Amino acid sequence: MTAAAEPTDTGALVMRHADQLAQHTEMPGMLTRTYLTPAHHAASALLTQWMTEAGMTVRRDAAGNVIGRYEGATPNAPALLTGSHFDTVRNGGKYDGNLGIILPIACIAAWHCQGRRFPFAIEVIGFAEEEGVRFKATLLGSRAIAGTFDHSVLERRDDAGISMREAIAAAGFDAAALPAAAYRRQDVLAFVEVHIEQGPVLLDEGLPVGVVTAISGASRFMVQATGLAGHAGTVPMGLRRDAAMAAAEIGLYIERRCSGTPGLVGTVGVLEVPNGAANVVPGRAVFTIDIRAEQDAVRLAAVADVLREMQAIAARRNVGLDINQTHDAASVPCAPWLQAQLEQAIAGLGMPLRHLPSGAGHDAMAVAALTDVAMLFVRCGNGGISHHPDETMTAADAQAAADVFTRFVESFLPQQAAA
Repeated sequence: MTAAAEPTDTGALVMRHADQLAQHTEMPGMLTRTYLTPAHHAASALLTQWMTEAGMTVRRDAAGNVIGRYEGATPNAPALLTGSHFDTVRNGGKYDGNLGIILPIACIAAWHCQGRRFPFAIEVIGFAEEEGVRFKATLLGSRAIAGTFDHSVLERRDDAGISMREAIAAAGFDAAALPAAAYRRQDVLAFVEVHIEQGPVLLDEGLPVGVVTAISGASRFMVQATGLAGHAGTVPMGLRRDAAMAAAEIGLYIERRCSGTPGLVGTVGVLEVPNGAANVVPGRAVFTIDIRAEQDAVRLAAVADVLREMQAIAARRNVGLDINQTHDAASVPCAPWLQAQLEQAIAGLGMPLRHLPSGAGHDAMAVAALTDVAMLFVRCGNGGISHHPDETMTAADAQAAADVFTRFVESFLPQQAAA
């Protein structure tokens, strides 16, 4: 590792800004910042301030995205896009999403001080909503930018009964203007997102950064198993129609099927026995299935095997299954030509090179409908924990990521020139 591992001004600035941004929360003592709440507006105001101080012109679109533009040497030049989201999960961490906004701002501030401009513009987008917490609809900000916003979600309501359309209007925006938030393809060169890994791979291997190869596709299901409730003391084991044990056996099969294949993961995140009691054979169980993989063929093969085995288990145990697919998203590959330029930036700094997929979803998934995308993962600590207040990273790694991003931008070649 080179001297880039030592925190300097940029890394320290990123860490300070992460601390300051985390002060804007709906719930004192924990970081919760959901779409178009007062805390969300306060965070957008702070991002606007930092973007302006870094020499950018700033605007907000109809989705509430905060967009800072660092003009190129030629006015109105096409832009290299970067950014991430500034909403959070409930009781989340201060670096998820936020890092991908404040780090590019800090890098641009340095170029602004140097009076440096590029043949292209740079736009930093603070995506207003990615997590889907308030209205149970994800990637709202990035879908607006990509021109794929689903207007049917405007009628969804939060826990207080406020519709998304009403929340947008109360914030001073116009939902009818959402189509105008979409970028034109000819105005965009590419999108690169800097994000904490949200996992333990880089940490376990002692690496500060990694190049993302693809954002994994995901298949999710909600399943209800229906057997027959009975007295725990009087129903013989061989005559039981135990819904919970059927669910448990299915979960263990998912674990076996998704083990041993790189990039493939399977999870039963919810397993409940409604109205269960200690002395009753469960007649009903409800559970979720989440299967993800970097390659869609690998994921879909696993899903097919799981669905087939579920039916076999249910038949053997005389249990009925009601299976509903709730989500299906294809994987999003990162563009090889952008990966290559990230690789060159990392190698040029003397850092080890690591490629890895992203098992989590990101704004880059939505932006891929607009332009080629790439992602730079940054090591996080505490075993790679994320979406949790114990989420952490170091100033040294923030500096390393800033150095990679700086070198990437300073050497950036649009696809036509890079080919």
